[in-house]
Amino acid sequence: MPDLKEYTVEVVPRMAIQEFIHKHHYSHNTNGIQGLECFALFAPGNFGIPKMVGAMMYAIPSMPNTAKAYNPINPDRCVELRRLVCIDDTPKNTESFFIAQTIKWLKQNTDYEVIISFADKQYGHTGIIYKASNFEFVGETGAGRVLMVDGKEYHSRSLSQPIKPYSRRIRSRWEAKDPDVFFKKRKSKNRYVYYLNKGIKKKIKRLKKA
Repeated sequence: MPDLKEYTVEVVPRMAIQEFIHKHHYSHNTNGIQGLECFALFAPGNFGIPKMVGAMMYAIPSMPNTAKAYNPINPDRCVELRRLVCIDDTPKNTESFFIAQTIKWLKQNTDYEVIISFADKQYGHTGIIYKASNFEFVGETGAGRVLMVDGKEYHSRSLSQPIKPYSRRIRSRWEAKDPDVFFKKRKSKNRYVYYLNKGIKKKIKRLKKA
């Protein structure tokens, strides 16, 4: 197995990683994600051809009030790490290496100030990778529900987004009482935050204490 020093991280268009995420991420979808920055992780491959072994997607926060809650000073500079997945056949610490490289790129190439992410306890994730990447644990979400469509998970708001074609199709099936479209209860998620600079962290902390 190649050493992590031989792995590379590249900024890529969404379509370059979408199929990989659909195949390897536990959610098996990217529906409703308003992607901003996408990254692929490559390992050395046969005949010198790099092999994609990981994918990551930063996006506009999934809930409208999330950005304002975690960056009340500049909500538009808050992004959510919505998808992170690596294949199993990778070295130890691959995920934290991947995250570190993308954070470095975000600091150098964007004006984002805060990253948020959620570890889904429904699937046994508690956020170990985020802790290893110096994210701060900031509590849990409440228990909620998820919309199931043909065995795949969709955000519960998918029924109320008529401007999106897939949402209209789901709504039509829901109203027709399609048995393959239903809500399912889910566990809470652990919330994590990463401040991309110390200055914004201090300002937000002071504001919340005021």
